[in-house]
Amino acid sequence: MLRFAGLLLVFLLQIILVNCSNLNSNEIFIRANQVGFFPKDLKTAVILSKKNIVNQTFLVIDVLSDNIVLKKNISDSLKSYGEFKHCYKIDFSSIDEKGIYKIKLDEVESYPFKIDDNLFSDVRDSLSLFFKVQRCGPTNPILHQPCHLSDSYKLFGYKDSSAKDLTGGWHDAGDYIKFLKTTAYTTYLMLFSYEFDKQKFNYDLDKNDIPDILEEAKIGIDWLLRCNVNNESFVSQVQNETDHSVGWRLPENDTLQYFRPAFVSIGKNTIGYYSAALALASKIWKENFYDEQLSAKCLMLAEKFYSLKNFVQDLDTTSLNHYPEKDYNGKLALAAIELYNVTSKKNYLDDAVKFGTIAGSDYWWSVGDINSLAHYKIAKHNPEFSKYIYQNLKHSLNNSKDKTFSEGLDYSWGTTNSFLGICLQSILYKRLTGSNEFDELTKNHFDYILGRNQWGVSFIYNIGSNSVKNLHSQVAFFNHGYLPGGLSAGPAPKSLLDKYKIQRTNFGLSIFNSDSLEFYDDRNDFICNEPTISSNATALFVFGYFSN
Repeated sequence: MLRFAGLLLVFLLQIILVNCSNLNSNEIFIRANQVGFFPKDLKTAVILSKKNIVNQTFLVIDVLSDNIVLKKNISDSLKSYGEFKHCYKIDFSSIDEKGIYKIKLDEVESYPFKIDDNLFSDVRDSLSLFFKVQRCGPTNPILHQPCHLSDSYKLFGYKDSSAKDLTGGWHDAGDYIKFLKTTAYTTYLMLFSYEFDKQKFNYDLDKNDIPDILEEAKIGIDWLLRCNVNNESFVSQVQNETDHSVGWRLPENDTLQYFRPAFVSIGKNTIGYYSAALALASKIWKENFYDEQLSAKCLMLAEKFYSLKNFVQDLDTTSLNHYPEKDYNGKLALAAIELYNVTSKKNYLDDAVKFGTIAGSDYWWSVGDINSLAHYKIAKHNPEFSKYIYQNLKHSLNNSKDKTFSEGLDYSWGTTNSFLGICLQSILYKRLTGSNEFDELTKNHFDYILGRNQWGVSFIYNIGSNSVKNLHSQVAFFNHGYLPGGLSAGPAPKSLLDKYKIQRTNFGLSIFNSDSLEFYDDRNDFICNEPTISSNATALFVFGYFSN
C-alpha cells in the first residue's frame, strides 16, 4: 500500500509539473497596448497560448508597489492563431487608478503600460518629427542635409520638356521618390487635423508661435504650388524606379541627384486631391496668418484646376502601381466641399453632394480610399451623408466579430494605415453624431498599433517597450536605425509577400507568423516595414486627437 501511495504521489507530481510547464514563456505570450489607457477606457489584452489555460488565473500588478490590483480567471475561447490554438481576450477595464501596471500569468508577464489622462502627446510629437526627416530640398530637414537641389532636370509627358524647379516637399517613403497624390493627401490631412481640433493640434514644439502641423503642411503646400504646370497639368511624380537601382545612400549623396526626371499628367482624381488641399490651405492661411496673397493664390489654383475636371482622364495612372485607386468621385467631392466652404458658391455644394453620393461608402481606408473625409465635410451641411461613414464602420465592426484580434479590415500592403483609418472614421462619425457604437472597434485597432497584435510589437519606432527597430528607410539606416515616429506598414498576407524576392536577415518574429499572415522587422522588407508620409499623416490625426 505504501508503495502504491508513493507511486500515486509521483504520478500526481508529474501531472502538476506538466501543467506548470504549460505556462512557460515559450508557449504563452501576452499582447497588450504598451503605452497605456485612459482611466475610463476599455482595457483588454490577448493571450496567445499553445495549451489550454482556461480557468487559469491572471493578475494585474502595480509595478511600483508590486501589489496585485486585479485577479481574474481566464474564460474559454474558441479563437486561435497560427501555432497558438488557444487565444483568449482578457478584460481589466475595472482598473481606473492612475499608475504603471503589468499583466502576469504564472511566470509570463506583459510589457508595462500606464493608466493616465495624458499618454499620447509623446506619440504625436514623434510622428510629427518623422516629416522633418522626410523633407527634401532646402527645407531644414533633420538627420540628413538639404538634398536634391536640382529637382528636376527634365519634364516628361509635356510639350515643354525643359527643367522646372521642383525642390522641396517630402520623400514619399524609405526611397527618394516624390508623388503629388501622397503629398496632397498628407498636406490635406494635416490641414484637416488642425481645423478639426485647433486646441489639440496647436502644439508648438519649436516655440516659434506657429503650430507645428501648419508649419509642416506649408512644406507640402509650397511643393504642390511648384507642381502646377502652366495652370493646365501637374507634375505628378519626381524620380522613378531608377531610384531603387543605385544602392542605399543618404539623400544628399544621391548619385542620381542631377538625373531626377519629372512626369507630367493629370486626372480627375489628382484634381480632387490638389484642389481640396489648396482650398483648405487658402481658408486657414487667410484666417490664421492673414496672408491674403498666399490665400488668394491657393484659391485661384484650386478653382482653376477644379474647372478642368470635365476635360481630363478619370484616373491619373502615374502612381497607380504604388498607390492603387479605382474611383475619383470621392476626391472631387472633397475638392468641391472645400471650395464651397471657402467661397459659399452653391454650385460647389451641389457638386459635392452629387460626387459624394456617387462615391458612396468605400469600405476601406488607404490613400486611394478616403471618401469619408468628403462625407464628413458634406455632412456638416447635409447630415444624411454621415450614413456613408456609418456603413464603412459597420462593415468593419461585422468583420471584426469573429477575429482573434478583432481586425475590421483584411490585411494588405499598408495594414497599419488601414487600421488607423478605421479609428479616423470612427472619430469623424462620433463628432457628427455623438454615437459610442464604434468605441470598442476604435480601441481594438488603436491598441493593435501599440502592441496588442500577434507579434507583440509597437509598430511606431521607439514607442512602447518593444517597438519596430529596422524600418525600411535609408535615412534611418545611416542613423543607426533611428527614425522618430516611423510607422511600419505592418503585417501583410503571405500570398502577397511571396510575390517578391525580399532578402531578409531578421527572422526574430517568425514564430508568430501563420500560414497566411507574416510580419518581419527587417530593413529590407519594403512591404511590411516601410514607413510612408501618407500613413504617418493618418497616424498623426489619430494620435493627435487622443493627445492632451
